[in-house]
This record gives sequence, structure tokens and C-alpha cells, in this order.
Amino acid sequence: MAELRAVPSAPQRTHTIGEVINLLRPEFPDVTVSKIRFLESKGLIHPDRSASGYRMFSDDDVHRIQYVLTEQRDHFLPLKVIKSKLTAWEKGDASPVAPDQGPPPEAYFATSGVSLTTSEISRSSGLSMDELDAVVDEGLLEPNKLPDGSSTFTDADLQIARAVHRLLKRGLEPRHLRGIRIAADRQTDLLGQLVAPLLRHRNPDNQRRSSEILSDTAQASALVQETLVRSRLRKLLEH
Repeated sequence: MAELRAVPSAPQRTHTIGEVINLLRPEFPDVTVSKIRFLESKGLIHPDRSASGYRMFSDDDVHRIQYVLTEQRDHFLPLKVIKSKLTAWEKGDASPVAPDQGPPPEAYFATSGVSLTTSEISRSSGLSMDELDAVVDEGLLEPNKLPDGSSTFTDADLQIARAVHRLLKRGLEPRHLRGIRIAADRQTDLLGQLVAPLLRHRNPDNQRRSSEILSDTAQASALVQETLVRSRLRKLLEH
């Protein structure tokens, strides 16, 4: 966990909300009074009140605000996660173990550029034309539509089609796979929230950072899901 960095202020001083803004604005130009009040409403800071009711921020409060803003800007963490990290830090429970590193985005998002016709993906995957149509209808495959009305599929589509073929041969039907597609949609939406602030201002740095975050979190969430399923199925076999 990154250390809370000090701001240039005298020890044991208290600061008005305006002074806090002035201290933080060189590093965080978008910080506002509303933002600081919002952080207080979420329990991330707890400024004292003066006799006349004004908020008075200690140096520790300023450091906490700085830490929260840094975590949001550099790591795009939700406030709930930042608050839990601060709580763990205060209790001395913060883990010194660094997280594993996911695959580089160049590898994770790499494609071969292959373009397959409907008949080619059917033949290569083992799916019949009717099965292929059903899988497309369920949203597991999203072919590219050409001006002449024909469809083409990517190498990623072929991987999905081959995996689906295995499931169908075990007795499942295309409609049974709808839950897998819905789970993938939800996971995509969840991970997309992590990079939404970056993608509002598209530039090469933001694009690179977004791809790093998504390749890491996607691989990690897939690992969690696979391990959970394996664990539950193991218990099923043991009963």
C-alpha cells in the first residue's frame, strides 16, 4: 500500500476547507469544496468543527484526502475499496504482499486477424449450421455482417464455437448457455467501470493504461471464476 504523503504544511496545524483546496490544487487541479464534502459524507475523512461550525482539517485529514485522490487518479479504485484500505492501514492490517501481475495487454488482446465464413467456422468448430445459428441467436457469437448479407467470424469466435461444441456434445443446449453470456456481459460492465474515467479522455497514455488494467483484471476475474467453479464441482463429487 502506498504511503500517505505529506503536504507542505506546518506540524499540528489545522486548515479551513479553502486552505485545503489551495494545498492540494497544485497536484489535483480539479479538487473542489464539493469533492471534499463528498469524501467526508462517505466517511473517508472526519474533520473537526470550530466553535462557529466550520470544518477544520488536521494535517492527517489533508494527507488522507491526498491519498484518496491519488488512488482515484492513478489506480481508479472505488471509494469503498479506498476506505477499506485506509481502515486496514489504520489497524496495521495492510498486507505487504504485492499482487500478482497479469499478462501484458499485447498478449492478452492479441488476435490473428483471421476471418472465417459461416461454413468455415462450422467446419472448424464441429457445430452444425443450425447449432451455429442458435449460438449466434443466444449472443455467444457476434459475427461481422458484410454488405452482401454474409457473415464473417474471428479467431476468438472460433475458440468460443469449439468450446460450445464440447458443451453441446455433453447434453447442453444453446439456450442453456445464455447464463454464460449474461455473466460475461456483467463482468465486462464491471471491469469497464474501472477504466471509464480514463476513456473519457482518449489519448495514447490513457489507452495504454486502460489496456493494462483490463488485461490484468480480466485474467484475474476469470481465474477467480474458474477456481470457484472447480471448487464447487469438487464438493459435488465428494457428496
